[in-house]
Amino acid sequence: MAYSYRSLTESLTQAGVENPAFEAALLLETFGGASRAVLMTEHSRLYDSPALEAAVTRRLSREPLQYILGEWDFYGCSFTVSPKCLIPRPDTEILVEAAIACLPETAHAADLCTGSGCIGVAVLVQRPDVTVDALELYPDTLAVACENAARNGVSERFVPIEADLLRDGAGTLSPYAPYDAILSNPPYIPTAAIAELSPEVKCEPFAALDGGSDGLTFYRAILRDYAPLVKPGGHILLEMGYDQADALKALAAEYLPNATVEILRDLGGNDRVTHITLPGDFAYTGESPTV
Repeated sequence: MAYSYRSLTESLTQAGVENPAFEAALLLETFGGASRAVLMTEHSRLYDSPALEAAVTRRLSREPLQYILGEWDFYGCSFTVSPKCLIPRPDTEILVEAAIACLPETAHAADLCTGSGCIGVAVLVQRPDVTVDALELYPDTLAVACENAARNGVSERFVPIEADLLRDGAGTLSPYAPYDAILSNPPYIPTAAIAELSPEVKCEPFAALDGGSDGLTFYRAILRDYAPLVKPGGHILLEMGYDQADALKALAAEYLPNATVEILRDLGGNDRVTHITLPGDFAYTGESPTV
């Protein structure tokens, strides 16, 4: 089936795609051999190829564009993406910016629930003095993260660690500690709310979305079990849902009562990242506490 820029935009609009004109242009360029200049001036010109038809069929079924393309840009870097990992999003760049700014020279950071590796890799690209230990439960997902580290030339400073953040505890990371910072975009959507998400988001790995009954399961584990691996004066940067700031503040007060907590907002003005700075007299223990 042949598509023009106009007809494909209309089809995507009817399917409920959020940015139909942008996506139509990208699909036609990638799979139809179109040029952006021609698309903008010849809206009715037809393009036809088996690859284009297959890609459009997938997108009309609401499979994420990023999975169809197989790659996506994030913080100036190109990342391989697949259904094995969460899709990198602009909101997460707020966490990356904060990490780049607050990490001391020659810093050693941990990226928990690394997924595609976008957080750790983006930090490493911008900070050639930093090293990152990337923890991920699923070996296939960790392989994608390693591919992205190689793709962006930072493999030597990106250490993959296969472990279960919730069940294995911080002992997995103890041999690599202490850390100047913990970075994480953990699963934070309440389990019951996942069914209400868009068709695109529901194509992403359930485990990368599911934050437990209240969405806070991973935050409790990180602040309770992994914070003791951070140096005095170090940092914990956690992406969160737009409505979770008060809950994160309460958890920080419970587990790290003397820490400083700052809430960072995304480009849409929503609360997006909790930045916890540990006090200078924080007692690094080198191991997870007994709870």
